[in-house]
Amino acid sequence: MNSSPKPISDIRKEYESDKLDIHDVKEQPIAQFQSWLSRALQAELLEPTAMHLSTVSSQGKPSGRIVLLKSVDYGLVFFTNYNSRKGHEIAEGQFVAATMFWDKLEQQIRVEGTVEKLTDTESDTYFHSRPYKSQLGAFISPQSQVIASRAELEEAWQKAEAEYPEGSIIPRPSNWGGCRIIPSYFEFWQGRRSRLHDRIIYNLQIDNTWKIERLAP
Repeated sequence: MNSSPKPISDIRKEYESDKLDIHDVKEQPIAQFQSWLSRALQAELLEPTAMHLSTVSSQGKPSGRIVLLKSVDYGLVFFTNYNSRKGHEIAEGQFVAATMFWDKLEQQIRVEGTVEKLTDTESDTYFHSRPYKSQLGAFISPQSQVIASRAELEEAWQKAEAEYPEGSIIPRPSNWGGCRIIPSYFEFWQGRRSRLHDRIIYNLQIDNTWKIERLAP
């Protein structure tokens, strides 16, 4: 006989795999981010580049969704349909927040900042590096728009597949491309025993230097 699942209020996990000291973090938050991301990639987690992206509408309504981090330079790069809900909300307000959580490493990173579009050349390069079916999906999908049925998507797919068979060059839709989060805030969170977690933050200053501080858990 199966026992009843425990109430969610009773679910507990003790974090004790690592620690984070303010004297050990790197001077630049992007370098610290890349260090942690590298470790997550090496750990072969299920979705190490999954990033929860939060945007806010012009009416002040927040929304969130998972996007995939595709590169890191002076910011964090992801790709989307600019006509999607997140695309419109980014255009309206530009400010976003992103969170990455790696449960096996007991680590979380929070990022806040503004967004800039990648150049057409950058977006073209990435679009045509994607698998054929991923390109086709982006080409035919009116992301976040109401559609009558799945059959509508499948019909659009078949039409595009006939027009652009595998091996041909699918034109990147002008409303699909890259976005770069330009960070002004980072928080690196390391789970610790008894909920006394380590939280190290980086705040961008007026002179473009980063102030590093510890937060209470």
